[in-house]
Amino acid sequence: MADITSSTPKDLVEAAGMPVGSGVIRAGYDPRLTNEDLAPLENQHWGSYNIFAFWMSDVHSVGGYVTAGSLFALGLSSWQVLVSLVAGITIVYFFCNLVAKPSQATGVPYPVINRAAFGVLGANVPAIIRGAIAVAWYGIQTYLASAALDVVVLKIWPGLSPYADVDLHGFLGLPLLGWCTYAILWVLQAAVFWTGMETIRKFIDFCGPAVYVVMFVLAGYLIYKAGWGSINLSLGDVKYHGWDAVPVMLGAIALVVSYFSGPMLNFGDFSRYGRSFKAVKTGNLLGLPLNFLMFSILVVVTASLTIPVFGELITDPVSTVARIDSTFAIVLGALTFTIATIGINIVANFISPAFDFSNVSPQRISWRAGGMIAAVGSVLITPWNLYNNPDVIHYTLETLGAAIGPLFGVLIADYYLVRKQRVDVDDMFTMAPEGRYWYSKGYNPAAIIATATGAVIAVIPVLATNAPGMHTTAQYSWFIGMGLGFLVYLTLATRFEVAARSRV
Repeated sequence: MADITSSTPKDLVEAAGMPVGSGVIRAGYDPRLTNEDLAPLENQHWGSYNIFAFWMSDVHSVGGYVTAGSLFALGLSSWQVLVSLVAGITIVYFFCNLVAKPSQATGVPYPVINRAAFGVLGANVPAIIRGAIAVAWYGIQTYLASAALDVVVLKIWPGLSPYADVDLHGFLGLPLLGWCTYAILWVLQAAVFWTGMETIRKFIDFCGPAVYVVMFVLAGYLIYKAGWGSINLSLGDVKYHGWDAVPVMLGAIALVVSYFSGPMLNFGDFSRYGRSFKAVKTGNLLGLPLNFLMFSILVVVTASLTIPVFGELITDPVSTVARIDSTFAIVLGALTFTIATIGINIVANFISPAFDFSNVSPQRISWRAGGMIAAVGSVLITPWNLYNNPDVIHYTLETLGAAIGPLFGVLIADYYLVRKQRVDVDDMFTMAPEGRYWYSKGYNPAAIIATATGAVIAVIPVLATNAPGMHTTAQYSWFIGMGLGFLVYLTLATRFEVAARSRV
C-alpha cells in the first residue's frame, strides 16, 4: 500500500496554483490512472448549504419549471400530484444518499469509484456513457439559455429582430442572433468552469436562491393582477379518480426519478467535496424533498395565474416574464432564468464529462481539458436541431439514458452488498495484477455483462413505444435497467470472484 506520508503538502498544492482540496497523488499510483483531479481529495470542506445550493441550481431552471408544471397537467387532482411528487423525490433523495457515500468516504469522483466495480480500465465504460449523455444535454441547455437571452436582446434592441429569423440570417439551422447569444453563453460557462470548483461552488450558491427571489416576485405580481382566488393547483381538468389514478401517479413518480437520473448517477462528483456524510445527507434533504416540493407549488401557482392574467396557460417562465409590461422586469426575469440554466448546465452537464473524459486518459486529459472536450462537442452536434426534432432526442438520448439505470444498479450492488462498504482507495490507482480491482485486461466481466443486459432490455420499450403497452413500459425504463443491472451483477459477482476481491 502507498505511504500516506508521501502525499503532496497543502502549501505545495497552493504554490502550484491549484485550489485547496485538489487530489493528492500518493507514491505508487500508476500515472495511466492518475492526475490531481481524479486523485483522492485532501480537503473536503463543502457543508450542507453547498449541497443544498447544488440541488437548487439543478431544480431551478427552465427545464425544472416545465417538468414540475407538466405533472400538474396530467389530469390528476392537486393532492394526487403532490403525493406523486413527494414519493418520487423521496426515492431520488434515498438513491442520492446511496451514491453519495462511496465518493464522500473515499474523496474520489464518480468514474474513479466505479473502478472497484468495473475494474480500473472497465470504469471507462460508465464514464463514456454518462459523458456522452451530458454532452448532448449540455448543448441543449445552452441553447435553451440562449433562447432566454434572445428575449432580453430583442426587448432592448427590437431592431435586431430580422437577425432572429433563421430564414433571413441563418446558418446550420440557427439564426445569427442565436449564434451570438449561444456563443456568449458558451464562453461564460467555460469561463466559470475554467476557474475551478471553488468558483463553481460560489456560483451555484448564488443561482438557486436568485431564482427563488424572482419566482416569488413573479408570483406576487400575478396575484396582484388576478387576485388570490384565481390560484388553482390543478392546471387541467381532473380526469382520473380512485384506482384509475394509480397508474398515472406511478408514471409521474417515474418521471421525477428519470428527470434526476443523470445528476443522481454522478452525484459522487460533488459529494466527494462534502466534509462529512451527515452534511451531504442534510443538504440532500433540504435540496430535494423540501426544495423540490416548494418549487413545484410555486411553479403551479405561477402557471395557473397566467390564465386569468394573459388569457392562456403559459408553462415557460421566460415566456411568462416576456408578457409583463415592464422592460426592467422582462430583462431581470429572463436574465435570472438564463443564469439559473447556466447553473444547472455546469453542475449537471459540465462537471460530469470533465471527470469522465479525464478518466479515459488522465495524463493527456485534465479535468479542464475534459470539460472543454464536452463544450466543443456540444456545438458540433448542433443542439438546436436536436432539440427541435423530438424523435432524434427520443431515440438518441433515451437510448443512452436506458444505460443509466444499470450503471446505478451495478455501483450500488457492488459497494453495499459485495464489498460491504469497504474500498481500498490506493488499489483504484494501480494496474498491478495483485491489485484488488485489476481483473482480466482491467475489466470486470460481471459489471460489463450486467450493464449490457440491463441496458438492452431497458431500451426495448423506448425504441418500440408504438407497440401495444410499450409506451407505458417506457416510463419505467430506468427502474427496469437499474433492477436488472443490480440483480445480474449480484448473480455474476460470485462466479467471477468479485467477492474475493472485496476483502480489505
